[in-house]
Amino acid sequence: MSGQHNTIDRRTLLKLMGSAGATAAVVSTGCSPFGGSVSADLAAAGVTGAEFGKTIDLATAGPGNNQAWKAGDSLKYLPPEAIPTSGAAADLMASLPKAQLLDIYQRMNASRLWENTMKDLFLGGEDDLYGSFHAYVGEEAIANGVTAVLNDDDYIASTHRGHGHLVAKGGDLNKMSAEIFYRETGYNKGYGGSMHITDISKGIMGTNGIVGASYYLAAGAAWHAMIQGTQRVSTAFFGDGAAASPYYFSAVRSCANHKLPVLFVNENNFTFMGVAMALTAPTYYISEYTKGLGIPHHLVDGNDVTAVHAAAKAAVEWARAGNGPSVIEAMTYRWYDHSGFAGARVGEDGAMGLPYRTDDEVRQWISRDPITRYKAWILAMDLASESELATIEADARAAVDASITFARESNHPDPEAGVLHTYANSAAVATQFYNRSGLSSTT
Repeated sequence: MSGQHNTIDRRTLLKLMGSAGATAAVVSTGCSPFGGSVSADLAAAGVTGAEFGKTIDLATAGPGNNQAWKAGDSLKYLPPEAIPTSGAAADLMASLPKAQLLDIYQRMNASRLWENTMKDLFLGGEDDLYGSFHAYVGEEAIANGVTAVLNDDDYIASTHRGHGHLVAKGGDLNKMSAEIFYRETGYNKGYGGSMHITDISKGIMGTNGIVGASYYLAAGAAWHAMIQGTQRVSTAFFGDGAAASPYYFSAVRSCANHKLPVLFVNENNFTFMGVAMALTAPTYYISEYTKGLGIPHHLVDGNDVTAVHAAAKAAVEWARAGNGPSVIEAMTYRWYDHSGFAGARVGEDGAMGLPYRTDDEVRQWISRDPITRYKAWILAMDLASESELATIEADARAAVDASITFARESNHPDPEAGVLHTYANSAAVATQFYNRSGLSSTT
């Protein structure tokens, strides 16, 4: 056999494993970038015994570990134009009450309209807007697919790109707009800005400017829930770039060790900040990083709210049953730059002319708009009428416009408020500050 290399195909390999008594501990996802099944191959090979939570998906194709990646290659992973109207995910979503289906549609629209309005205001220069703004536009199916299965008291830990998470969890548009305008009626009284919006009353532990901070925030909340004996779960949202954080593996590992009820939701938009995920990830998918921990992993089309919802429901049920964490990797695409609006224009979708991707790539991913796809799916499933959806869209537009008016009419915070709300005696600290500085509280 010297100088020769014998190869066998996947089915032959599985047959050999089956004849040796192996179970389906290793299951290939096939060539589908969104986790296609090879159940037919397994059945033909006589391999049985796969159990949810014990199956390790071994990807055979994916965007990662590709040093030849170039701008535009994400189009190889472009999902179908239409969300499937049959199958387990479609059936599960269609079983939801109509009011919930429409609420999801309303929140997706509100998120999109709010961020696009802010984009236009930043670019238009009519308002004195400044600071960082990381748009979530194009990724709304993930936040809403996940939060649709969470309870009001469940926790979410967000990211710097977190506006969509807040809206999906029931955040107040008025307070969000006021915070972007740095007014005292904002979520953080005008001192936090886009990356520090928090609403503990809704389980929202905040957007966060620290990359990867969501892991430990969610884990800590889940630990608290477990000690208290509640059924509350936590969700840590994070991007593909944040998976390179040293916090990531240790957080998932520790949650697996202690069986903490946490969902780790990776919003993989291929791009880190501006460097392709393919050039830095040593595996085909980010979710490959933690599969050796023996916890469930779900690889889904992140622009399909039904697919995300189905994965999230399985993960939440797994967590509430005391089985520990799960990982969901949702493949998606952000329409704008990492931060700010380079390449964007007022009244137009998408940022063009960016050096790390092609304009054609952007346009084709926009054609897979998660909101447009969800609307078409609702109509195809005959779950609501065109007029009902049009009313929701108009109401969302009105709510966004009202939030801008609310923000503009709100007061700026008083200067002395900057030293208030501290762990010390706030009033005393403020008085001492002004006495030392020789300033009056009205300066």
